[in-house]
Amino acid sequence: MGSPSRKRVRPRSDWPEDISTVLISQTRLRRRVGELASEIERDYAGLDLVIVALLNGTVVFLADLIRQLQLPLRLDFIGVSSYREGVESKELVMTKELRLDVKGREVLILDDILDTGRTMALVSDKIRKLKPRSMKICVLLDKPSRRLAKVSADYTGFEIPDKFVIGYGLDFAERYRNLPFIGVLKPRIYEASA
Repeated sequence: MGSPSRKRVRPRSDWPEDISTVLISQTRLRRRVGELASEIERDYAGLDLVIVALLNGTVVFLADLIRQLQLPLRLDFIGVSSYREGVESKELVMTKELRLDVKGREVLILDDILDTGRTMALVSDKIRKLKPRSMKICVLLDKPSRRLAKVSADYTGFEIPDKFVIGYGLDFAERYRNLPFIGVLKPRIYEASA
């Protein structure tokens, strides 16, 4: 008796119909991440750096960035989640705490996008209380038009307009993270869930 047959399911590839435009190409992302790595290396040369990455959207950016950094570093993650209604974030909740002791260390907080700034304000306040020697912020994308909290990045990949972006780690409803570029999601996709 053979093994049960399995029906192959073809992966759904509807992203071309869901995206209105490619905002930042894979080539531009690769080049800018390399430039950010060079800037960070210059500023942290000879120092023991701790990178604190925010989960989950940062993982692609983080992986590409740290592979280009030629300096000693330690890595930890912090998780922040928000209860959502549609596309608007509500209450912020910590879902993962740091394991590393950052007291007296050089800390670089890494995130995918700086939007309202509420998440980054919460995380940076939390890390500041742990008394690092220094603390800077690096974001792939900065959307200053939506800023509610007084927070800014020390390293920025790209400043973008007020568009709903996906890809390169950024998601909508946990989809599109694996796209190799930053795309603009068509409003009909996220408005349907509002």
